[in-house]
Amino acid sequence: MRGYRKPTVSIIGASGYSGAELTGILMRHPSVKLEKLYAHSQAGKNVSDLYPALNNTMTYAPFDGSMDSDICFLALPHGQALELVPALRDAGKMVIDLSGDFRIKNPAEHLEYYKNRKPDGAWMTYAMPELFYDRIAASRAVSNPGCYATSIILGLAPLLCRPMDTFTVAAVNCTAISGISGAGRSSKTELSYAEMNDNVRAYKVGLHQHTPEIMQALGSSVSSPGFDFMFTPMIAPLTRGIYTVLNVRFEDNAPDCEHVTGHFRDFYASAPFVRMRDRVPEVRDVTYTNFCDINIAGAGNGKDLVIVTAIDNLVKGAAGQAVQNMNIMLGYDQALGIA
Repeated sequence: MRGYRKPTVSIIGASGYSGAELTGILMRHPSVKLEKLYAHSQAGKNVSDLYPALNNTMTYAPFDGSMDSDICFLALPHGQALELVPALRDAGKMVIDLSGDFRIKNPAEHLEYYKNRKPDGAWMTYAMPELFYDRIAASRAVSNPGCYATSIILGLAPLLCRPMDTFTVAAVNCTAISGISGAGRSSKTELSYAEMNDNVRAYKVGLHQHTPEIMQALGSSVSSPGFDFMFTPMIAPLTRGIYTVLNVRFEDNAPDCEHVTGHFRDFYASAPFVRMRDRVPEVRDVTYTNFCDINIAGAGNGKDLVIVTAIDNLVKGAAGQAVQNMNIMLGYDQALGIA
């Protein structure tokens, strides 16, 4: 089209795992132009020196506070986006933040789980496309969901955001296993090959920072929960992926599995990246994709259901979902450049 200019995009924090995944997706995206890649410790280095598979000759630049691009992705450690986003928004930039800085509305909950203070109002549209498409489409700045949160919320939302008949969820016990890339690119002894090979470890039991955003997205809160919720995150010797098992207990008898599966299919009828599976999904079914696979089974006791979800933590749990949100904000097909 004559006169058409593709929106330009930059990434702040582009040298980490999520930033690299974003770089690859945006390089291939047909309707935006990747303009600048910003990094701190890796500034001055060529992208291909860190990630040869990207085949990208751009150089990471230090971010000096100015931004020419139309759209800015932030893939920074928690706490840093709080300082940068206000100026970017004031400059009229479209902002998509992958950190936890703007996910939680309640500053007290944010302080409890992230251990840093943020001002009242430091919240942006919680950008889970399957739940909040219209809000995302109307927003200029959004907060991308966390990886664990994505896998858990998508497995529970049809039951809690659109309850089935007289079936009421009483409790959810969640165990979720993440690949090592979920901890970021920085070197840590406890994540080294020698420590993690042939090993599985639970961590932040009952205290993981994604807990309040999960409850918030499902219409509840950690301070006044509408159902009992226990979340045990674990790390395993996988490079990427999140595998979540949700044991859901109902106040009375559990609904029939086929009935629940049909309810989920209706709920996600317009969600191109949610796939209801007839068998239990596996991590390798979803790696390097933006899909969330879900299977529902009975627990054999008549009161519980077991819901299993699988996602790629770097794609649907981070970069892929972020680009999906950009597409919605720009009015594109939400799957453009991702599927």
